[in-house]
Amino acid sequence: MAKRIGMIAGSGDIPKQIIDQAEKQGYVCTVAAIKGEHDASLLDHVETLKWFDVDKVREVAEFFKDQGIKEAFFAGKIDVMVLFRRKRFGKLAFNLLMRGKDWSPATLIHTAIDYFLKQGIDIIDPTIFLSPYFCRAGVFTKTCPNKQDQEDISFGWDKAKILADQDIGQTLIVKNKIVVAVEGAEGTNETISRAGDLIGDGFVVIKRTRTHQDPRIDLPGVGLETVKRLVKAGGKVLCFEADKMPFFQKNEAIQLADMNNVSILARH
Repeated sequence: MAKRIGMIAGSGDIPKQIIDQAEKQGYVCTVAAIKGEHDASLLDHVETLKWFDVDKVREVAEFFKDQGIKEAFFAGKIDVMVLFRRKRFGKLAFNLLMRGKDWSPATLIHTAIDYFLKQGIDIIDPTIFLSPYFCRAGVFTKTCPNKQDQEDISFGWDKAKILADQDIGQTLIVKNKIVVAVEGAEGTNETISRAGDLIGDGFVVIKRTRTHQDPRIDLPGVGLETVKRLVKAGGKVLCFEADKMPFFQKNEAIQLADMNNVSILARH
């Protein structure tokens, strides 16, 4: 008999990839999909799915309890910044916001995790479903970074870790040893597009995890959509952290990169 587990689904590739891997491990996912974030095609992958506004924490918890869910996980990007675009919050959401030491995305989700636990729902680490997607260090494409690219990677590598550790963002973009763009609340793909608008082509994208990354809250990854955005914006290198960051739709992403003379590599 399949084990049931809950998913709070945001945007990006991660939700569908996790659903596929969870099924292979004998799980059935019950999905609480965030309005404005989820991929509508998730409906084709699960039996039970319901949509929620991002601030409806109590309703998500009740949904899971009604479905008999004791364990759940976050999957994909959840844009908590939508809270700041609203003129008012639900009472529970406002109270949860007030409990946090700040209103950073990580703090907001940590506060939600605490609430779910009090409701009898344990938020777990989803990486148990993602082991096939982690990559060892190396260059994956036919095109290798040239000397300038390597210098830009070296220039930005430690800076990207500082950026991540300060909970600012996890993507740093460099060209000719100049920081072109820093990820904020908009996410990796929009940061890449912004870099293209600012500097034109030929830039390097670096993405890193936090030193103390809590994968329950935010598991950064790269994938085909990342490479599509990089190609469109004129970037020439994608460099991410080996063994710690999943690479989704890897074969398709590498094929697209090879067609456009883009380098993709992972390093420590």
